[in-house]
Amino acid sequence: MGLTLSEKILSEHSGREVKAGEITVCPVDWVLMQDGTGPLAVRQLEKLNMVKAAHPDHVVLFLDHASPSPKKELSNDHNTLRDFSRKTGVLVSEIGEGISHQIMAEKYINPGEILVGSDSHTCTGGALTVFATGMGSTDVAVAIATGKTWFRVPETFRITAKGKKFPKGVYAKDLMLYLIGRLTADGANYKALQFDGPFFENMEVKDRLTISNMAVEAGAKVGLFPSNKMTQKYLRQYGRSRNYREILPDKDAVYERVVEIDVEKLRPVISKPHTVDNVCFVDEVGDVKVDQVLIGTCTNGRIEDLRLAAGILKGRKVAGSVRCLVAPGSRSIYQQALKEGLIGIFLDAGCVILPPGCAACVGVHQGILGDNEVCLSTQNRNFKGRMGNPDSSIYLSSPAVAACSALEGRITSF
Repeated sequence: MGLTLSEKILSEHSGREVKAGEITVCPVDWVLMQDGTGPLAVRQLEKLNMVKAAHPDHVVLFLDHASPSPKKELSNDHNTLRDFSRKTGVLVSEIGEGISHQIMAEKYINPGEILVGSDSHTCTGGALTVFATGMGSTDVAVAIATGKTWFRVPETFRITAKGKKFPKGVYAKDLMLYLIGRLTADGANYKALQFDGPFFENMEVKDRLTISNMAVEAGAKVGLFPSNKMTQKYLRQYGRSRNYREILPDKDAVYERVVEIDVEKLRPVISKPHTVDNVCFVDEVGDVKVDQVLIGTCTNGRIEDLRLAAGILKGRKVAGSVRCLVAPGSRSIYQQALKEGLIGIFLDAGCVILPPGCAACVGVHQGILGDNEVCLSTQNRNFKGRMGNPDSSIYLSSPAVAACSALEGRITSF
């Protein structure tokens, strides 16, 4: 029988054919660490007397979760990572450069590679046909030192879609929230989500990144798209067209489950507190007042997301009761937003511009919520306390719904 995308990539790296359920040890192409979990990995290597990197130019340390640092303890963690870089030669992405997952897509990863990271949303790389997955800090530490790791080959859920295009006001974020609602938050534990078929073939990588980013919110190990002309177009944009290659699942591949979504029947979707799979359509959510809106994060901090939000906010003012925060996903996105005048639009509308990074999403700075406050965010996670206060509530949406809601002071769409 044929191979799924995850089986194909892991087989190539293992030097033998591997199928779902098998254990394999294989080399990895890239490793990332971030400032929240990376220091633990460094300390583990120190305990093991393995302070080294097998391939230092393929390991990237990101200072993105607390960027800039809001307190001395996190500043010391940053210095732990900088010191590790000096000792081993691994790369450092400094404060203000942006979010790990966005930068890995912009600068580093290519179809058919394996990326492991000490961050659950490492699965974002699946948009570029990379077997990209988050792992525990100790596993990531060993991957840095040895250049390889072990995997159990995941079973695959094939996700397909019928329909030609999204209805007005519906975007990739809505599709993924809807899918997670169907699968549930643990419905795809350690599975590979594979998005293919005509609708996904024509999807731009910017939208694939949003979808792959949230695969872990259904418990999945990876969220993979086949590589095609859209992948090649994206790599060309970032000067890596020479690294493109087509990788497709075999026609006779075996899937544990097939899920089909009728995209033309979708409406804007909202995820309600306190789990991502607690979803409904926006027009069913009721009258929900919002205190804060966050537009950005590794899920929706790309230039296209900022363009969408700015187009809605242009010439208008954010409701006086709302704090609207905008955080570009990377320095290059911030620069492009400046060139296009988007930053000016946000400022004129009354928004606050944050430096490239994870911003308020992780709850350590730049927008921690007060008691009983409500935030509508374009991020990927809304469990109790995610944004720094267990006595607050987080709703998740697309950038379009976020911008509309910032204007009205209540959750709404077009």
